[in-house]
Amino acid sequence: MQSRTSYQQLQPEERVTISSMAQQGSSVRAMARTLGRSAGTVSRELRRNRCERVGYASQPAQAKCRARRVGARPQAKLDGQAVLWGTVLTMLEWKWSPQQIAATLKRVWPDDPSKHVSHETIYTAIYAQPRGELRRQLIACLRHGRSTRLPRKRGTDRRGQIPEMVSIHVRPPEVDDRVMPGHWEGDFIKGAGNKSSVGVLVERTSRLVLLAKMDDATAASALAGFTVKLNSIAEPMRHSLTYDQGKEMARHAELAARTGVKVYFCDPHSPWQRGTCENTNGLLRQYLPKGTDLSAHSQDELDAIADSLNGRPRATHNWHSPLQVFALMLSLADQPSTSVH
Repeated sequence: MQSRTSYQQLQPEERVTISSMAQQGSSVRAMARTLGRSAGTVSRELRRNRCERVGYASQPAQAKCRARRVGARPQAKLDGQAVLWGTVLTMLEWKWSPQQIAATLKRVWPDDPSKHVSHETIYTAIYAQPRGELRRQLIACLRHGRSTRLPRKRGTDRRGQIPEMVSIHVRPPEVDDRVMPGHWEGDFIKGAGNKSSVGVLVERTSRLVLLAKMDDATAASALAGFTVKLNSIAEPMRHSLTYDQGKEMARHAELAARTGVKVYFCDPHSPWQRGTCENTNGLLRQYLPKGTDLSAHSQDELDAIADSLNGRPRATHNWHSPLQVFALMLSLADQPSTSVH
């Protein structure tokens, strides 16, 4: 008899041989020799997969074996029929990332492991969907697929076009530390052919996002749009704005006078000096894709997009949302000091 180095499940054709030899009255050892299997394997097969009415038959035996193996497998948490999958789908429609979803499920149901699922499992469930509309919709809910962002276009050096710029290098150190709230980063994101734009403001500590509809990409539009948005913020939460050297910020002195916000400018071609805003721009492209006409979005629609981002849990906030963190900071800023001087 040929020795086997590892056990293999009995195959359907082997069950046909066992059934035939059993009907002929062959012994267990004879069946084992014919199949090259151990007598224990054949004996166990006859005992476990026989039918009460017909004895051992190959097809019923194969069906019983298959049913037993399927029943032994734990049901996938994100099986298409599972309740948890419905919850995950809803959060994906909110454009939450798999990591945000996984952390939120664990925080909401800390004592129920059946509600816990890793972000890798969520990704697997999405990409395991068969080709079709549902798969396309789910993948569309995810953030852009590129692993790294493309560098910003390196055009001509625009230094000298903006008068009286104040460099980021003289910005107070507490802005870098993100300890004190009320310090913002700003940018324009452009639409098709750079003919439309949306103003972006991000608070550095909470990561709260505000979006401003712009008529165009001019300094006049930037002044009007950013003035309205900055003045909508409580005064204790607006101290500074850090911007790149885009010519739309040419009227920064007027913006500072209208809002009380000090404006600082980054070095040319240094997007990392506004890393929070750059990261937010990537998130916003889920809602405002490149190559589209951004003027089609009303201010109400832009506010809804900002609300969606501000409601997402963030790892940097221990899975609280920017809105929750901003509200807490605002409440602390509004409290009168109890110290005696």
